[in-house]
Amino acid sequence: MAAMRHLAMLHGMTGTSSKMRPLAESLAPDNWGVVCPEGTYVHPRSGRAWWVREEGVKTAVDDQILVSMKNLEQSLPEGKLIVGGFSQGGAIASAMLETSVEERILGLVLLSTLTLRSRQLQKTLNSIRPRSMVWMHGERDHLVNIDDGEKLASIFEDAGWNVIRLRHKKGHMVDLRQKGSLIDAVRMMSEGG
Repeated sequence: MAAMRHLAMLHGMTGTSSKMRPLAESLAPDNWGVVCPEGTYVHPRSGRAWWVREEGVKTAVDDQILVSMKNLEQSLPEGKLIVGGFSQGGAIASAMLETSVEERILGLVLLSTLTLRSRQLQKTLNSIRPRSMVWMHGERDHLVNIDDGEKLASIFEDAGWNVIRLRHKKGHMVDLRQKGSLIDAVRMMSEGG
């Protein structure tokens, strides 16, 4: 029997897996499992995070990102995956292409996010086969500037990926009016497109 396929969606900073699960379940193709891992670190305000920034300590963030990537690499289920995330979760989702999970990833769902490791991402993308990615970002996002989000999408396009861009006029959020387009993009990825 073939291994089950999963949509893995990663929450943003101060989020939780339970907050991400309703969106993930609504995007998952029929007969696909859903996993929403919990961020590695407790955030001091609330919820969880994939890294916690400390003023003036860049290496701590880099180390925390690597720990989060390793934890996910070891905990994501077997079988084919579509990996996505919102904000911090999206940054970690794209970084998972640097791990052994890469060969099982059919596509990415990157929502209101950026990359903190652009050179590493470019290097990785140049050494793997292109796939599809759906990107969504708000023009009035005050936490992740849309220019940084556009840069991320362009890095994937420059590497030959099929990037479906969903731009909206709102802020740091998922535009539910475009949810049908997200569902269609995830379904296309699940069918190998």
